[in-house]
Formats: sequence, C-alpha cells, structure tokens
Amino acid sequence: MREKARIARTMRVNQVSIACVNKAKTSLGPSLSELTAALQKCYDKCFLPVWGYPVKLYNRKPRPGDWQFIYFEDADTADAEGYHDLTHRGQPISKVFVKTSLDDDVPVSVTASHELFEMVIDPIANLWAEANGRSSYAYETCDPVEEDTFMVSGLQMSNFVYPSWFEPYRHPKGTKFDHLGKLKKPFSMTSGGYVIIKRDGHVVQRFGSLAKKKRFAKEDRRDHRSEFRKPNGKYANPKKTRAAIRARLQPGS
Repeated sequence: MREKARIARTMRVNQVSIACVNKAKTSLGPSLSELTAALQKCYDKCFLPVWGYPVKLYNRKPRPGDWQFIYFEDADTADAEGYHDLTHRGQPISKVFVKTSLDDDVPVSVTASHELFEMVIDPIANLWAEANGRSSYAYETCDPVEEDTFMVSGLQMSNFVYPSWFEPYRHPKGTKFDHLGKLKKPFSMTSGGYVIIKRDGHVVQRFGSLAKKKRFAKEDRRDHRSEFRKPNGKYANPKKTRAAIRARLQPGS
C-alpha cells in the first residue's frame, strides 16, 4: 500500500511526454501543430489544475519510454485496431480515428481531447470507483459528458468530470462535478453522456437519454475503451493481451 501511494504521488509530480503523430490522410481541420498546441493549452489551463498529472505533447517520432498519441484515417487502417492499447514496450498509446470522427460530425479536436484526458487518468481502462457495496463506475473522465464541449484557441474540446464525480458522499454546496458545471452530483451524466457500471460482476452501460442510447448503438465500439471493461473484453486476460500486443507490434509485423 505504501508503495502504491508513493507511485501515485510521483505520477502527480513527474511530467509525462506524449508524442503526437499524424498518419491520417483526411485533414485534421487545423494543422497538427495547431491542434497539439490547443490540446496542450486546454490541458494546462483546464485539466491539469483539477486532476494533476502534468504532460508535455510534442510533434515528433516517439522517444523510447514516451507515450504515444496517433491520428489514424479510420478503424480499418492497418494497425489501428483500438482507441487505447499498450506498445510492445508497455507504454500507453492513444488512437484517434480522423475520418470516423468527422463522418459522425465530431470535430477531431473533441475526439482528441476526450482520448487525451482519459488516457492520462486511466491508461489501460482498468480503474473503478466504488459507489456502494454492489456497484462501481468506470474511471472515464469524459464519457458522462462526452457531447458537451467548450472552446480553446478556436477549437472545440470535450467536457470532462472532476474527481468529485467519483466520490459517493455528500459534497459541500457549490461543488463542481464537471468542467462546464452541468452536473449536480456524483455518477450523474448529461443527456449526451453515458456511464459504464460494474454490478455484481456484470458490466453494463447506462445512457443520459434514449436518443443517446440510439446513437451509441449505431457506433462501432468493438475496440473502444468501453469494451475493455467487460469480463470478456480486451484486458480480461492480461497475459494473453500482453503477448498479443508484443506479437502485433514487433518490428516487421
């Protein structure tokens, strides 16, 4: 327990470097340098003061040991099999599918900020917040408010929840539960959001509205973080997962 606490404190102090690489043919909208600068500004101004975990984004080939943030054309592009994964070195990698986002009328900056925020807090989608003796909520910082956005440097960014959202007790009056101040209590969501809940070993999804549920059903979520949470999902068997990742990402594969 002491070692885990020490690691947590270290993560909140030490800066993580994240390489941003564009492999998509479709335009991001802004240039890669403009998008990276806006994401860094949004992170430093809005996300960092609330969550901690400083990061530094850069637009070059990844250095050994750094995290990766890759823009792909769509989910069918070679090697673009999911939103989140681990490299063969065991480092977090986040994937943004440009054409898929734009086809869904979602600006790339919204998808990118969503993935950045969630990757930093829970890189391999394995954290849960206990609400009561039976139910736990996935540590997803954007899903509950994922269709609400705000502007930074002329680009839309994803709304996100605060740490208080994951704390199932009565909070003082005026407590904020998300960046835009739309939510009033822990584990709530806006009409365009959804949550992942584990109850008695079963993982289910709940939606902020029927319209959101219908939109969600039309999306291809086979490799999304929400699938990782399920008992038979991507990280259900860590040994097999690590072996598969190593095999897929070995040079020449």
